[in-house]
Amino acid sequence: MTDTITFLNTGGPALWVIAGLSVVTLGLILWKLWRLSLMGAWRRDATETAVAQWQHGDRKSALMSLQSRRGLRARVVKAAMQASQTLSPEDARDETTRVARGALMDAGSGLRALDLIATIAPLVGLLGTVLGMIEAFQTLQDSGARADPSALAGGIWEALLTTAAGMAVAIPASMALSWFDSISDRLAHDFDDLATRVLTRTKRGDDA
Repeated sequence: MTDTITFLNTGGPALWVIAGLSVVTLGLILWKLWRLSLMGAWRRDATETAVAQWQHGDRKSALMSLQSRRGLRARVVKAAMQASQTLSPEDARDETTRVARGALMDAGSGLRALDLIATIAPLVGLLGTVLGMIEAFQTLQDSGARADPSALAGGIWEALLTTAAGMAVAIPASMALSWFDSISDRLAHDFDDLATRVLTRTKRGDDA
């Protein structure tokens, strides 16, 4: 613990800020994984079964199988099925789109904070480096001809430490953000595919 505090003190306030951002980043990633798991982001089988039942005309069983489901796909498909029974085809599609947008908002919650950390962590590190370099060259100026090259080199590497730390936080944050974005894109595709299959089947049934 003492070594960690000494290391953070070496980089100055910027390194402490970056350390705090790293803790927040880890917390956000773990929280996001937990939330997406609760939302059923990786589970599709039950919804696919319900849509298949709906397309084969077993609408009651399809709706019943989704009543206890709280996943994002189940929420959108259930809204599409219920809207198709009480609204016109156009209104049913609008209602389904509204529910799907809300589900995507839930899936994307917390990503702005992760994006912000990925943006500002390198900037904080760069700021720490610039301040450290200013301090190092001020020391060089004050010492004049008696400047110790080893002391100057030590001040420079301490200054550069914050830039490396900022990148070390930003890189995993950016990777996690990209992965979570791909999950949201996949959900958006699934919402459109599943809802279209429900509403298209309903429309054909109405035309018949």
